[in-house]
Amino acid sequence: MRIDRSSNPVFNSSLFKDATAVGTGEGVMTVGGTVNKAILLFLITLFTSVYSWKLALVGRGTALMWIGIIGGLIAGFLTVIKLDWAPITAPLYAAFEGLFLGAISAVFNLVYQGIVFKAILLTFGVMLIVLLLYRLNILRATPGFVKWLVIATGGIAGYYIIAIILSFFHIDITTGALGGLGIGIQLFIVAIAALNFVLDFNTIEQGALQGAPKKMEWYAAFGLMVTLIWLYIEILRLLAILSSNRN
Repeated sequence: MRIDRSSNPVFNSSLFKDATAVGTGEGVMTVGGTVNKAILLFLITLFTSVYSWKLALVGRGTALMWIGIIGGLIAGFLTVIKLDWAPITAPLYAAFEGLFLGAISAVFNLVYQGIVFKAILLTFGVMLIVLLLYRLNILRATPGFVKWLVIATGGIAGYYIIAIILSFFHIDITTGALGGLGIGIQLFIVAIAALNFVLDFNTIEQGALQGAPKKMEWYAAFGLMVTLIWLYIEILRLLAILSSNRN
């Protein structure tokens, strides 16, 4: 089933259509090739996150966290606007995000022992469940579903922007400060992040069916990593909130 757009800003069907028109003579995108590149990006992220984790444990994680945030934003932005650079910028994005994730995960784990391992298991468990439901056609990227998910994802982005602005005035509306309501909101955010995989999987399939050029595998793998990292962070926040409320 073809979709018109994805709430993941990395993906949309016209992207692959445009790429197909200029992507001749270099092989075509495949689902398997995209999966292989996504695994490679994950391994890069894992390697740099372990490095950052170790340094964070000895008090040197703050600098790496900011390097990861800034570097990841730049590499991600370049990947989106310069598709031809994806074979270089996507691995750079994975490396920078690993620096950020390792440092922030170490901080969370110092406060809530064992939370990171649980978050990792839940993240991949949720992704596999969504993939299974997608393959069984239980979750489908119908136009109505896509429209609803785009609105929900945009709403979450707006919520975070407002929360950042209000924080400058010492007003905390983050989910961790809202008690039971915050848990409900955080669960909703986790669900929306997970459902973005449906659109990602569907768009990758469309790219392969439309004969997108081989280089688009890097771009598609990058898009999957964006969703995976977002889901992990949101699950980590949810577990932290639940742990705080128990204490």
